[in-house]
Amino acid sequence: MIISCGGDKNEVDTTSGRSVQYFPNMYESVGYETYQEGQIFPGNVEAQLPVEGTVNRGWMPYEYEDTNDGYASAKAELTNPLPYTEENLATGEELYNIYCAICHGKKGNGKGHLVTTEKILGVPSYADREISQGSIYHVMYWGINYMGSYASQTSIEERWQIAHHVDALTKDLKGQDRQEFVVVQESHDMHADEQSHDVENHEMDEHGAEMHDEDSHDGDHDDNQEENHSSTEGE
Repeated sequence: MIISCGGDKNEVDTTSGRSVQYFPNMYESVGYETYQEGQIFPGNVEAQLPVEGTVNRGWMPYEYEDTNDGYASAKAELTNPLPYTEENLATGEELYNIYCAICHGKKGNGKGHLVTTEKILGVPSYADREISQGSIYHVMYWGINYMGSYASQTSIEERWQIAHHVDALTKDLKGQDRQEFVVVQESHDMHADEQSHDVENHEMDEHGAEMHDEDSHDGDHDDNQEENHSSTEGE
């Protein structure tokens, strides 16, 4: 009690053991904090820009710019890399209903909930526009007019799946036939046949190599016999 209450000053005596911090790592980080000053860093700040040319894991650069020329190029050049399967179309419909139907409507006629309640106006029907899956993807990536970008909410694969569904809605509105589904199993079977054919060819090559080795061995055996016979005659 005398030690704890002694003295008129409230300062901690630096020469005593009471100035030692207990578990300092719990409140004083050993590593650098974000934006912390540090003389070893350029500009004396911890947060540095990534090396030029690096990209985030799972993200690929998009080469078409957010311009009219970029839109036109994407519309003409981009094609959907995903096969038109029932699974991709169903996933695209699910994602479309989450992100797009609120404005564009579930049928793509521009009569979504926000339009019918007059919260927003001027959403066109897909039937009135000439769009491609490339332009659909481009608009989802960058946004257009009052529509914002959905690049942060969706992945590359999800945007292409939505593009499949939007293309199907567009064809329905215009009275055109949808694409025919691609049966992925057929391609797998074809690939399996190719692998089986390669294995058979490989086994035939190995068998041929073994036969060749046996013939060569027999030839060597005959040569050895002839050499032995000659040497015997000489003796």
